[in-house]
Amino acid sequence: MLKLKKLTGITIILNFFKKLISSAIKEVEPAAPQVRVYTRSEHNISRSQISENALKVLYRLQKSGFEAYLVGGCVRDLLLGREPKDFDVVTNADPEQVRQVFRNCRLIGRRFRLAHVHFGREIIEVATFRGGGNDEQNDKPLLNQEGRLLRDNVYGTIEEDVWRRDFTVNALYYNIKDFSVVDYTGGMADHKSGTLRLIGDPETRFREDPVRMLRAVRFAVKLGFNLDPACEQAMHQVVDLLSSIPSARLYDETLKLFLSGYALQTFEMLRHYRLFQVLFPETENSLAVEEEGFPRLFLIRALENSDTRIAEGKTVTAYFLLAAFLWEPVVIRAKAKLAEGEIEYLAYQEAISEVLSRQVRTTALPRHISTAMREVWSLQPKFNARIGSKPSRLLMHPRFRAAYDFLLLRAETGGADPELAAWWTRYQHADETEQRKMTRPPRSGSKKTGRKKSHRNNAKPATFVEKDG
Repeated sequence: MLKLKKLTGITIILNFFKKLISSAIKEVEPAAPQVRVYTRSEHNISRSQISENALKVLYRLQKSGFEAYLVGGCVRDLLLGREPKDFDVVTNADPEQVRQVFRNCRLIGRRFRLAHVHFGREIIEVATFRGGGNDEQNDKPLLNQEGRLLRDNVYGTIEEDVWRRDFTVNALYYNIKDFSVVDYTGGMADHKSGTLRLIGDPETRFREDPVRMLRAVRFAVKLGFNLDPACEQAMHQVVDLLSSIPSARLYDETLKLFLSGYALQTFEMLRHYRLFQVLFPETENSLAVEEEGFPRLFLIRALENSDTRIAEGKTVTAYFLLAAFLWEPVVIRAKAKLAEGEIEYLAYQEAISEVLSRQVRTTALPRHISTAMREVWSLQPKFNARIGSKPSRLLMHPRFRAAYDFLLLRAETGGADPELAAWWTRYQHADETEQRKMTRPPRSGSKKTGRKKSHRNNAKPATFVEKDG
């Protein structure tokens, strides 16, 4: 009984100190910025810049008695004078109510239900305000031991929704009712100062979803913004958490990072924050022991070429850039096997298989991507064969053009003989007669003499049999 009383007394004291500490923390917490509404005259967004279909969704939701706002990247880009890639709508209507308003609507998602309203090829995504959740709700946000958000299927109000978004400049709401911009987090001020700031405690937000670190880099580069110092500090502390993200999701994020027209800047920034080594560990290892600027120079040229093509409105293939990222690890492994006496073809095939099998553990490369990468790599040693029928067969390969461009990139950066690249440039543009001349085997002195004798004795032109390389 005495022990029970002592334990009860200790419990009361502990609870008292807990309440004391909790109240002290609340006192030092910064007050949340008050909502600020920017009227139409205080911002530069015009309805003429907004998709007609997005306006239809906004107006129809409003007419049906619901709140409706544009939110996220589209508002951010409109304020910057850029054309948004897509338009996202947020509302207090739940997904089923949205589907009742729009016949051309499909509901998607498990972690958080979304409504997609289809207008031909254009899709307007409609999300319900997210809430903070509470203990009474079965669908409250679920976190793992590291603080990562596993489930987020709680609906709420706009005041709750804003605090569930990642960056302040992505948490600006365009209200179709009066054409104002509603700001709960100081996003307009950060927008004007060019600062990318996380909403809430940066380390906590990164733990909820480590992919936010990749998004921070992507947005900072794309927008030309500076990362908030607190955000930078948190990234250095929790960078290792990125390795816990499923490889399929990291593949999708990798494409967004490097196929948006800012690949070179993104590459440099990812390396600065040690994020690149999580995405491409073997490539990072090869960069750490590079010789004479290779493979760094090779990667830089590949990234520059990709950015240039996107700026010119040309297509960029994901497999080519990924093949450039992983080429040096393939070469290193192939050279090791050649030193052990393996024949060249098998050395490269084994090296390719090993590199790909390791990479898919980090970024789950789809089969069609890894197959294309394998073909580009496998064709590189075949460019050395310039005698007989092998060049013509290589020229007919479906992946020849990509492999040839890869060879040019290697030659430009010291990874291949420039004369070899120049030969293939001439060969593919030559006519059939010239191609035959270019692929004839070299004649030794003795053979020349023999052929000349035969020609004089028989008065017939000599014939040359093309041999297979």
